[in-house]
Amino acid sequence: MGIFTYKDEDALGQVASVDTATVIVEVNDIEQLKRLQVNRLAVLQSSKPGQHLIGLITQVTRKRQQPATADTEEEAEELNLCKISLIGSLLDRDGLRTNVFRRTLESLPEIDANCFALEGEFLTAFMRVVSQAVGDASSFAIGKYTLDENAIAFLNGNKLFQRHAFIGGSTGSGKSWTTAKIIEKVADLASANAIVFDLHGEYSPLVGKGISHFKVAGPADVVAKKTLADGVIYLPYWLLSYEALVALFVDRSDQNAPNQAMLMSREVNNAKTAYLTAGDHKELLADFTIDSPVPFAVEALLASLEAINNEMVPGAKAGSEKMGEFNSKLSRMIARLENKISDRRLGFLFQGGADTLHFDWLSHLAAAIFGSTAEKGAGGVKIIDFSEVPSDVLPLIVSLVARLAFAIQQWTPSDLRHPVALLCDEAHLYIPNRSDADASDDISISIFERIAKEGRKYGVSLLVISQRPSEVNKTMLSQCSNFISMRLTNADDQAVIKKLLPDSLGSFSDILPTLDTGEALIVGDASLLPSRIRVDEPLVKPNGGTVDFWTDWQGPVGERRIDTAILNWRKQSI
Repeated sequence: MGIFTYKDEDALGQVASVDTATVIVEVNDIEQLKRLQVNRLAVLQSSKPGQHLIGLITQVTRKRQQPATADTEEEAEELNLCKISLIGSLLDRDGLRTNVFRRTLESLPEIDANCFALEGEFLTAFMRVVSQAVGDASSFAIGKYTLDENAIAFLNGNKLFQRHAFIGGSTGSGKSWTTAKIIEKVADLASANAIVFDLHGEYSPLVGKGISHFKVAGPADVVAKKTLADGVIYLPYWLLSYEALVALFVDRSDQNAPNQAMLMSREVNNAKTAYLTAGDHKELLADFTIDSPVPFAVEALLASLEAINNEMVPGAKAGSEKMGEFNSKLSRMIARLENKISDRRLGFLFQGGADTLHFDWLSHLAAAIFGSTAEKGAGGVKIIDFSEVPSDVLPLIVSLVARLAFAIQQWTPSDLRHPVALLCDEAHLYIPNRSDADASDDISISIFERIAKEGRKYGVSLLVISQRPSEVNKTMLSQCSNFISMRLTNADDQAVIKKLLPDSLGSFSDILPTLDTGEALIVGDASLLPSRIRVDEPLVKPNGGTVDFWTDWQGPVGERRIDTAILNWRKQSI
């Protein structure tokens, strides 16, 4: 038996107009009209027996219209209207199953069909149907529906990660809270495999089975010679693509930049060839490219570039010499390279020690940060702390890890491939709009755009997280089919989300600035019903960085805090 047992006398009114997915209902009773609220649900009789249509109330209107025959205002008639966007169908029976909700329109209502408010016990019953419909092995409970807090809100985990997702919200809206809840749920899975790009150490409090923590080596870690066994990772320069090496070492404003880039390509290729030859890996010589992850000694590269920069060749007269073709044209690039090598902040690139030049070193790194729970018996969710990476190279380094993940998936045979999700926190810092991008940003954007477009077929998913949707690359957002939007107060950010939502849900996004902390508007393939959901509190809260100014100003101040800060600043480590 169906859950809706409405009687005709319970009707709000009758359908007066039907469009593709929009219905106008004429409401009979003014008291019922007063009870209606925008963004609440309504039920309409379908033209097919055994079905009801579910809609979202988008507008409530009370009008007075005066018939041509009326002489006074008292004789004017009221025209009370309710505009409803249809979002799905509830079938009393589908095969052996009863009460099945589908996000498709099986039919449309007829003119004069009854419309009912979805509230009370009918609302509770319907929300339970929705919850149970997706409460299977592919789903996880993320919170409770705001419409009915007795009903659990599920997301379809397959569809959430298959089709990419976006989490957005202003500072203090609960964005990190929601991300922590998703991490917590993923970590519980037997063969979880996810990487979290943690730019500020925000997720360091998240611990437990299924979660591992890594940190990109800072200056103090380099001095202490910490290794992968200590949770410290190095990302040596030879892992960078050719474009990334050029962006790092070549000043594009230099008039000799084209020659420098060309020679950089040639000498890096020669250095990798020499490494493979010396290491008896000659089987790779015929197939490797400049972008292949083959180690080489940066000192040897520097020496070869200096030789070219100082090269003298025989002159026209016997015994005379003249400057070579590229003599003095590489000086600025060599100076940049020397500065980068000696920069303690970039120790994770250049000062990883002899171990990072071993041929099998990449295998150990990949097993640690790209392996699943089942493979390495540790955390399947790997939280990587980038907090000590200088901001000017941050896009290059974050995108390097993303490129490694994508490359490993791409070159894994399909029958051995195990999916991996990349959770991109503070995405606007390294995946900005192209109009705001510099050289290193361009490289990062290109990598992430490729993952967004092609990642699905290789089992790579993106979960883009940002407090500024308007500053995140538009191509990235357009590839996301799921949106978890927390409170957004900035008009530009709200506009971005509104443009990405279906036209029929346009007014639904008007609630974005009024959402409570921890409350989200969830729309997309992973959510059976576009819903306002209160996200469950994670077991361990992230370090959101929210400071209680008024309270702290009333308490004691830590001793030597300024001296400590200056010392840490000088040694570039906390």
